[in-house]
Amino acid sequence: MSNSGSLSLIRMQLRRMVSDNSEHLAFMKIALDEANKCIPTPTAFCVGCVIVVPVRLATGVEERMILSTGYSRELEGNTHAEANALTKAQDLAPAELGKFFPEGTPSDGGVWGLLKEADVYTSLEPCSIRTSGLPACADALVGAQVRRCYIGVAEPDDFVICEGADKLKRSGVEVVWLKGLERECLDTARRR
Repeated sequence: MSNSGSLSLIRMQLRRMVSDNSEHLAFMKIALDEANKCIPTPTAFCVGCVIVVPVRLATGVEERMILSTGYSRELEGNTHAEANALTKAQDLAPAELGKFFPEGTPSDGGVWGLLKEADVYTSLEPCSIRTSGLPACADALVGAQVRRCYIGVAEPDDFVICEGADKLKRSGVEVVWLKGLERECLDTARRR
């Protein structure tokens, strides 16, 4: 390949990387919007989560669509963002789930098949331990067999020592520390 051909290929790859990063930042901003819905409390963080899945349209084009969102304390009980987003995804009615399957529901389990292909965007590292005794969010994501988790910022040790990202990695979930919104993610998490 000539130098000009190599440069063209590099430019194309860079454009795709910038485009991909912009898309990832856009989904993280939606997670931050979710986090800002939280009612602040001095004993817990304000976290938002977005679950995104690939959908092959009838035209053959693949699009990424939001399956569900969640934020801390959104649902009954002392609930966390990731667990709430997973619960809401699992509770989707068949008609709502149908938009993710333009050609009919596949045999791989509907929402469970989607979750295996899911990218999760969470404004704060998923918890690895809960002082309340409820299941940890990292465990819930592993149980749902999500493909990848984009994290806005590491959980500070204000309440516990978090090992959520390590737990995800050890279980085969790809972890991506998304750069660009760390300060906003941390400030939102610690909002009082």
